[in-house]
Amino acid sequence: MISVEPKNLLGPMRLPFLVLPPACVLLGVGTAVWTQGRISIFHALLALVGATAAHISVNAFNEYFDYKSGLDLRTQRTPFSGGSGALPAHPGLARYALTIGLVCLALTALIGLYFLTVWGLALLPLGLLGLLVVFFYTKWLTRFPFLCLIAPGLGFGTLMVVGTDLVLTGSYTWTAFAASLIPFFLVSDLLLLNQFPDVEADRSIGRRHYPIVLGRQKASILYGTFLALAYLSLILGVVLRLLPLAALLGLLTIPLAIRTARGAHRHADDMEQLVPLMGLNVLITILTPVLTAVGLLIAA
Repeated sequence: MISVEPKNLLGPMRLPFLVLPPACVLLGVGTAVWTQGRISIFHALLALVGATAAHISVNAFNEYFDYKSGLDLRTQRTPFSGGSGALPAHPGLARYALTIGLVCLALTALIGLYFLTVWGLALLPLGLLGLLVVFFYTKWLTRFPFLCLIAPGLGFGTLMVVGTDLVLTGSYTWTAFAASLIPFFLVSDLLLLNQFPDVEADRSIGRRHYPIVLGRQKASILYGTFLALAYLSLILGVVLRLLPLAALLGLLTIPLAIRTARGAHRHADDMEQLVPLMGLNVLITILTPVLTAVGLLIAA
């Protein structure tokens, strides 16, 4: 029998990590408001529900497949990686976690279908790709280093930001694409650094991500490169006049990024020193798109 304690039922959803969809959707709202002016608040809220449901879905699938593979029993859990621990503590929740993943994926698809009726087939390629990334990330994409690296950024950056802008404006814009590159690099980096503590456990079940393939030290250089590319994307967007000057508010997190990149390189193999840096990395990933979105809204 499954315990109905909220902490058990909510565990597979990983609620503390659900701050990311609002940040990315806000960035898409910012680009839409800056380019178009007025938007539908209802559509913006619906986009947020769809994005959050997609994130819950991928979290629940990750919990389910990691438990079934035995990974959860080998992982060195941290506050930012290694899963919630809900299924190892309560094995009866496994089927529940799978159900949550499927229901939230269906909810995301239904919201996508609604927007298809509003704007036509333009949304279809983004929607289908998003559903595929959510379902296949844990089971398949994590076995291919490059796909494992870019899939999180593709989901939260390109698909979520451009998708939000699209359902609010009805068209694709270079402004939305330019803005989406910021969370593309940052969210990919978020998952990259979170993989450092899991190298041995992930290798044991056949995963192949860059901390495994390159080693943590070289992967830390890749981490720093992606951080730099996030900020360079923002600067280039402003230089090309795809983003307003006020969007450079996103650069305020650069001091945190420098500290985190240096620390990750210095302590790549020291998990005790790495965990606080993982916390800073989460802060960078949330604050940078939010600050950029604030700049877009100010300039609108």
